[in-house]
Amino acid sequence: MRQRTNRPRHKKGDTGENSRDRWLITYADLITLLLIFFVMMFAMSRLDTQKYKEITQSLQLTFKSGDSILDQGSGITGTADKYNHKNPDTAIKTPQQQNKGAEQLSDRELAFRKQEQELQNLMKVISNYVKDNKLEDQIFVADQPQGISITLSDKFLFDVGKADLKTGSVPVLDKLASLFKELHTTISIEGHTDNLPIVYASKYKDNWELSGARALSVLRYFLDQRHLNAEEFQYAGYADTRPAADNATEAGRQKNRRVEIIVLRQLQE
Repeated sequence: MRQRTNRPRHKKGDTGENSRDRWLITYADLITLLLIFFVMMFAMSRLDTQKYKEITQSLQLTFKSGDSILDQGSGITGTADKYNHKNPDTAIKTPQQQNKGAEQLSDRELAFRKQEQELQNLMKVISNYVKDNKLEDQIFVADQPQGISITLSDKFLFDVGKADLKTGSVPVLDKLASLFKELHTTISIEGHTDNLPIVYASKYKDNWELSGARALSVLRYFLDQRHLNAEEFQYAGYADTRPAADNATEAGRQKNRRVEIIVLRQLQE
C-alpha cells in the first residue's frame, strides 16, 4: 500500500510575485542611492568646503531618518526641508546666494590687486628718486615677500652712537612721507646694528636701546613733523639679531647698521 506523503501545497495565487516585488524594492533602493550620489557630486562641484559639510550633514540625516520613498515617505526633499527649517543659518544656499558670496571675495581680491599696483608704483617712484639724487650708496629699495623694503644707511641718518636725525636726511624722509600719505597699509620701521658693543660715549646702554631709539626717531619724524596717521605705523629695534651681511668685515658691519622701512602687503580692516 503506497504511503501518502504530506507535501506542502501552494496556496492559490502564490505564483512568485513576492520574489519579483523584492527585486523591485532592491532596484528602487539602488536608484535612490544613485540619486543621492549625483546630488552630492553636484553639491561638491558648486559649493565650498563649508557648504560641503552642510550638505553632508543633510545627507546623513536622510540616511538616518528612514523616510524611504518606497514606504511613501517624502525622501530627500522632505528631509532637506526639515534640516533647513531647523537650521536656517546653515541651510544650503541658492545659486543667487552663492554668487553674492563670490562677489564679496572678488571685491577683496580687487582690493589686493589695487594695493599691489600701488606698491609697485611706490617702488618705481622711490627708485627713480634715489637714482636722480645719486643716493644709491645710501638708500636701497627692494621688493620683498612681506612688502616694499626701503633701507637707509645709518651714516645717512645718524652720527656714530646717536639716534638724532641728521639734517641731510630730512628731504628724503619728506619725500617718503608724501608717498606714504596716499597708502592705506601698515608701515614697519625697524632699527638694526652690527654686533660690536657700544664702547664710545653714548647715552644708550647697548645695541638694543640704540636700534630701538633710531627706529623711533624716524617714526617720530613722520608723526610729529609730517602728521601721518599713527595707526598705520609700527616700529621695533632688533640690535644685531637680523644681520644683512657678514659682521666679520667692516663693509658687512656697515650694511648691518641700518633702518629698514617696510611697506607691508596687507589690507587695513
